[in-house]
Amino acid sequence: MKLITWNCQGAFRKKAKIILTLNPDILVVQECESPERLIFKNSTIKPNDFLWFGDNQNKGLGIFSFGNFKFELLEQYNPEFKIVTPIKVSNKDKSFVLFAIWANNTQDKNNQYIEQVWKAINHYDEILNNEMTILTGDFNSNKIWDRKHRIGNHSEVVDKLAKKNIFSIYHNHYNEEQGKETKPTFYLQRNQNKPYHIDYCFASESLIEKFKNIEIGTYENWIEHSDHSPLSVKFEL
Repeated sequence: MKLITWNCQGAFRKKAKIILTLNPDILVVQECESPERLIFKNSTIKPNDFLWFGDNQNKGLGIFSFGNFKFELLEQYNPEFKIVTPIKVSNKDKSFVLFAIWANNTQDKNNQYIEQVWKAINHYDEILNNEMTILTGDFNSNKIWDRKHRIGNHSEVVDKLAKKNIFSIYHNHYNEEQGKETKPTFYLQRNQNKPYHIDYCFASESLIEKFKNIEIGTYENWIEHSDHSPLSVKFEL
């Protein structure tokens, strides 16, 4: 199973074909337009399942299945946390819990970004006990900004997840510390000299054992399409 998260910086209908060259089974897209506005070209592969969340019809969170996985929004879902969505992902053989994330609540000015994830993982504490859990998306966060966030900062989120035996695939694989990442996922104002690592895939230990590969798109290949590069993780489920 290949899982990809990518903030497309809007107009996903015009960019879907390029990300689909990476052959995702599950694709999480931030700043994706609503289903009513998401009209794909005829030559673009259509998803087998699709969920969308957001208040802005032009920029929300889309979750697509291009494999045989189906989605079911968990009944515990609370739209107050923008946007952190707990979804049951399943096929005939297996299932897991996916938290698809775009941490950005413009209505909560003092807690707009990582604090949304912090509030959500505390609210969904019991669900996080599931031994097959993945959290992935644009967290809009890095440890380097901890001082700007007094409650529920990046490090507190990482520590809370660690207590549930949920860890960052990237940091586990590359043996890098939070805040000292060598591979950026975001370029502020599309400037190569302003790189940051703010997109993540966290997974339960049982899933990390099934981890096969992780890739982050290069600046050269993706900057034409977005200020973010896609983060791809492959599991052997």
